[in-house]
Amino acid sequence: MVSKQVQKRAPVYKKLQSLRSISNSPAHSKSSIILDAVKYIQELKRKIEEMNQETVAAAAQNPTTAQNPFPVQLEVEPREGDQAGFQIKMFTEKSCSGLLVFVLEAFEELGLDVLQARVSCSGNFLLEAVTTINNDNQNGDDHHKDAEVVREAMLQAIQSWNEVSQ
Repeated sequence: MVSKQVQKRAPVYKKLQSLRSISNSPAHSKSSIILDAVKYIQELKRKIEEMNQETVAAAAQNPTTAQNPFPVQLEVEPREGDQAGFQIKMFTEKSCSGLLVFVLEAFEELGLDVLQARVSCSGNFLLEAVTTINNDNQNGDDHHKDAEVVREAMLQAIQSWNEVSQ
């Protein structure tokens, strides 16, 4: 029969070994394992602080990210040929109820007609759209819309949706 003292020590020993493993400690004594774990935690905190500082610096350098903290993957590629326009791909990992309305309003403001689109709003938000420049709305400058202008309009639509949905 195992003594009560051994039964009490076993869980503590397992936890110390787990702590030793997580902190990559070569030590064998309890106090050394704990000291190594403390150093490991301090190192992790330092790394997190560095990453936060890098994120702040990157946001300061890229005003679009600073204005739109909502995580989104957005690609806007120009289409050439007889029907000039854009191919737009937008993805967010969370479902965004109502975002499609803001995106379509941005298309309308830009004078873009949607030729083909695929949208998924279950669990996440995915939009793949092929647009053309609206011929009814064309002045000489409208025909040469820049992909960056469309991208900024999409980011603005996301920001507007984000403000309204909170």
